Amino acid sequence: MLLRSYAKVRVEWGDFRVRLHERLVEWAGSERGGVAAEYGLLVALIAVVIVVGASLLGIAINARLTTTATCVDTAPTAC
Repeated sequence: MLLRSYAKVRVEWGDFRVRLHERLVEWAGSERGGVAAEYGLLVALIAVVIVVGASLLGIAINARLTTTATCVDTAPTAC
């Protein structure tokens, strides 16, 4: 009885160890982390492009509004 219980625990522990090892090998060999890093870099690049574009657009709008304000402020013939 005791020997049978010992053998059953030993077999179940061995099966658990094998399944755990297979999962770890599968997890280590997967490319999920690499893909996530690539998406992160892509999102960062898009964010940089948006910030630079918004900054340049803001500068252009500011220049246009300054020119318009100067025209409104001065005589109509100056523009």
